[in-house]
Amino acid sequence: MDPDAPRRRPNSRPRTLSTVLPRAATDILRRRGFAQTAIVTRWPEIVGPRLAAECAPERLVFARDESRGATLHIRTAGALALELQHLAPVVIERINVFFGFGAVARIALSQGPLPKSALPKRRARPAPPRPLEPQETQALEAAVAPARDPDLRQALANLGRTVMGSPK
Repeated sequence: MDPDAPRRRPNSRPRTLSTVLPRAATDILRRRGFAQTAIVTRWPEIVGPRLAAECAPERLVFARDESRGATLHIRTAGALALELQHLAPVVIERINVFFGFGAVARIALSQGPLPKSALPKRRARPAPPRPLEPQETQALEAAVAPARDPDLRQALANLGRTVMGSPK
């Protein structure tokens, strides 16, 4: 081994963000009361994708010298707060089943905008329809020809081009 060669750390290969993030975020999340980062990172698994899209855990507050029976503060968007208030026993049960013990006893709700990281990602726009083959265009024109109203005929032709040109 050349003594002038730069030394490489044994674990210096690139790693995925999902393996680094829980460890990197642990200190920040502990200040917010989340000793277990899993409640934040796996929130959609715990409460389901529909609820996770409309609410996010903010902090977990334990009574002094207690490790059970915490209050989970959840921020909700819009009118979901009322529904979540009725679903609180179910959400508490899901959280406690996830952890395997009675970690959460109560839920405190606050309404307001969700952090951008908690918002669902927008779907990509579908690809525009492909141009039709000449025989497809002829068949489409023949199919819409019986329509007497020119506006209706044009609307049907546009719909036909979109349907026939979109991926199956």
